Amino acid sequence: MKLRFKERIALYNLVVAAVITSLVFVVVYEVVFRTAFNHLDTDLRTEQAEVFKSLSFEGDSIIISKMSEWEEQEHQQEEVNPTFLQLVDKQGRLLFRSSNLLADHFSFDPNIVAPHFFNTNLKNQLVRLGQFPVKDKNGKILGQLSIGISRAESTVVLKNLRTTLYIAFPFTLLVLYLAVSFAAAKSIAPVQELIQGAATITDTNINTRLPLPAHEDEVQQLAKAINDLLQRIENSFQREKQFTSDASHELRTPLTAIRGTLEVLVRKPRESAHYEEKIGQVIKEVDKMHLLLDRLLQLARLESGAVLLEKEPVQLAAVLEGLKTKKQHELEAKKMGLHVEIPPNAEVMADRTFLEILLSNLLGNALKYGSDEGNIHCTWDESTRSLTIADDGPGIPAEHLPHLFNRLYRADASRTSQVPGSGLGLSIVQKIASLEQIEVSVESEEGRGTAFKLRFK
Repeated sequence: MKLRFKERIALYNLVVAAVITSLVFVVVYEVVFRTAFNHLDTDLRTEQAEVFKSLSFEGDSIIISKMSEWEEQEHQQEEVNPTFLQLVDKQGRLLFRSSNLLADHFSFDPNIVAPHFFNTNLKNQLVRLGQFPVKDKNGKILGQLSIGISRAESTVVLKNLRTTLYIAFPFTLLVLYLAVSFAAAKSIAPVQELIQGAATITDTNINTRLPLPAHEDEVQQLAKAINDLLQRIENSFQREKQFTSDASHELRTPLTAIRGTLEVLVRKPRESAHYEEKIGQVIKEVDKMHLLLDRLLQLARLESGAVLLEKEPVQLAAVLEGLKTKKQHELEAKKMGLHVEIPPNAEVMADRTFLEILLSNLLGNALKYGSDEGNIHCTWDESTRSLTIADDGPGIPAEHLPHLFNRLYRADASRTSQVPGSGLGLSIVQKIASLEQIEVSVESEEGRGTAFKLRFK
């Protein structure tokens, strides 16, 4: 059976209330029970003290010195709150029995050494019986005194209490269930409003936000959390729209160039050298598209969260020297120098593969935007555990710096800039830095070059 949230709250509270109410009723009944019989036991002790005043002892014999008091009216009654007396010696022989006992007698335990109280019946009467050992001055037990009093009133009180509790228990649970159901309905009403509000939000009105409840409680915190989630989703949608637009633009440029080149080639026959030249241009445009798609896939993989890092001690100097060798052709083409000014013992904890991608992108960025015949300097600061990669290029205007790590963003005057690139390299740098827990920052001044700083933990 499937229960709604409100019904589950009411049911759970009802179960708890039932257990607590049961415990309370049991405690109440136990207290009344003990109080009733303790009162009777007190009366029995009082009667026992009065009887013992009338006893004296000669050797092992018990002498009743005030027989007239033992035959008083209350010991002769049979119907209205009678008191029953019975005295036996240590052999069990009857020494005295009150008139109201007639031919009856109380059972007793000849071996008890302390007062003993229990319930019994006498001629269909409910009796509370107390058995007291009779001791002489030396503490020797000479007999047993049994005193009984009616427990009818206490029994009636306890019976009425049980009946009341049996009736009150289901009635109390019913009232509690109705009260808890009402309280639960009131409590989850704000949640129902949130559900209804959230159900109306789609991708077409993702900028809609849920109204915050008036009370500063968990429901308001839930509404804030949902609104924050909606904001993140909206930001993600905006990024995806911008990404799609930018990617379409970036892909359209090489496709347009390829189409234009091919249209020129099919207009009329040309020299083979001309074909080779145009085909070479097409290949370059295809390479640009391939690089862009490769970077997009790489970035998507990083953003999916499916990347597992395997951190290990990595020597920065060795990594950068290896990258210097790989980029030697590009360095020679621009007549640039790459200076690795890092001690051999400079070591960081990182995933070597991703660290190489990060550093390769930064070096590639310095190669593209650095001055021809200029220099790239890689330096290490042990005090701050920071690696700086600086070029002596034209620098980046200040207004572009906050957007430098955005996808497909380029600080060129236009996207048709003569500087090749996809605009994704620095986005990948930022993603890898985040995964590797590396703090990345950039400093640049127009005409004085750009420096990227990586701070390792």
